[in-house]
Amino acid sequence: MITKTGLLVMSLVSTILAGEWPGWRGPTGDGIVPDTTAPLEWSVDKDVKWKVKIPGKGHASPVIWDEALFLVSADEDSGERILMRLNLKSGQTIWKKTVLEAPIEKLHRKNSRASSTPVTDGTSIFVSFLDQEQMFIAAYDFDGNKIWEKRPGIFSSIHGYCSSPVLWKDKVIINGDHDGNAYIVALDAKTGKEIWKTPRPNKTRSYCTPLLRAIGGRNQLILSGSKSVASYDPDTGKQHWVIDGPTDQFVASLVYDEKYLYMTCGFPTKHMMAIDPTGSGNVTETHIIWHTRKDASYVPSPVVVDGFYLAVSDSGTGTCRKAHEGDLLWKQKLGREHSASLVVLRDHVVFSSEKGVITVVKPGKEFQQVARMELGEPLWASPVITDGRWFLRGEEHLFCIGK
Repeated sequence: MITKTGLLVMSLVSTILAGEWPGWRGPTGDGIVPDTTAPLEWSVDKDVKWKVKIPGKGHASPVIWDEALFLVSADEDSGERILMRLNLKSGQTIWKKTVLEAPIEKLHRKNSRASSTPVTDGTSIFVSFLDQEQMFIAAYDFDGNKIWEKRPGIFSSIHGYCSSPVLWKDKVIINGDHDGNAYIVALDAKTGKEIWKTPRPNKTRSYCTPLLRAIGGRNQLILSGSKSVASYDPDTGKQHWVIDGPTDQFVASLVYDEKYLYMTCGFPTKHMMAIDPTGSGNVTETHIIWHTRKDASYVPSPVVVDGFYLAVSDSGTGTCRKAHEGDLLWKQKLGREHSASLVVLRDHVVFSSEKGVITVVKPGKEFQQVARMELGEPLWASPVITDGRWFLRGEEHLFCIGK
């Protein structure tokens, strides 16, 4: 199922064809799968269409357009950051390019040197890495030819780098929250030229991919990070509204259900909130609908579907709440550590643990497990489900699974 909001976003950002998964969290940037034929349950022994070894390491999800699948990785011995194109039907490598060669950065144990999911407009593919102390963005065509590269600013963090680019009209927008003069920057998609660059005030590392929505007659680029939750005009970079806090560091992206925004964070304290996105200026005291510190997640992004808000804590406790009221309906231990973001497939929610255990749940007043599968290797990247198939990036292999 795809919501009205999802249709609106697709029309605003680009023309998304059936089966496309163009960037972080899919066509609408919120984990909602438009596919109607992918299985809710499968077996690695019976349903793997193909499985290929991935060179290097990385936590970024695949990106799919037509018959092309793009994947980034990092060779930690050579320092190469790699962009690959694979054939969607067979998994065969069409080409592999070294996008950047640079010393590997220090990072958190749950991060990688290729954690930023690329984004495509159907003509170009845009990738994001760290080049020592510089953010590095590059554009390639579908034949593997480099169009441009850009280093839009410093990025300093002891936890490493992860900033997935998003597309808005003719712009590539990247979040540069770091422990220094932080910023959000928009580059021209055709040339890499800087269009706008907006400072972020609190100089604190965060790793949130922005969410793009048209709300209340305004186009909004919304993200948490830099000790705040804020909305910007994606055309100009001008801030619409801001909420102070509720903590220092953020990873998970926000979601929206045509009424409220929902966020979860973070470090050093964990919080979940529902936010009214119609305000202007500082709305800390006026536009928070509900707020809880119980069972919030830091890394995995949540979902909202059919009036239910679902999240999973990093330690593996799944929760389901009434979205608008925040009332807890159930909480359930789903296994050990979780890093992958949640996905909605035909009104069911997919939870993926770092051990490669995948649990499919039907949202409702009570916990209802529909399926539980094991990939057979660790899983950090968020699932991609499209065109009747699951594409799962394990620690060593990329799996294509379908009935």
